[in-house]
Amino acid sequence: METVTVFGLSVAEFEDISLKLFLTALIAYMFFIIWNLARESKAGKMGTAALFFALGTGMFGFMAKSVIAKMLGIE
Repeated sequence: METVTVFGLSVAEFEDISLKLFLTALIAYMFFIIWNLARESKAGKMGTAALFFALGTGMFGFMAKSVIAKMLGIE
């Protein structure tokens, strides 16, 4: 059986790199959206902090999940 490669990588390696790269880009874009929302609504310093805390907590939890799984050896 022939091994399928994408850009010289196996499909699993390509998927792993793509997932990490594009998920990081998506999270950075979400932070930009939160910043833009705070700016357009004239939230001020306290309101901006509240937006980043409230909306960023979900993203932090998603990232922490993978770190905790690696620490426990579940992954």
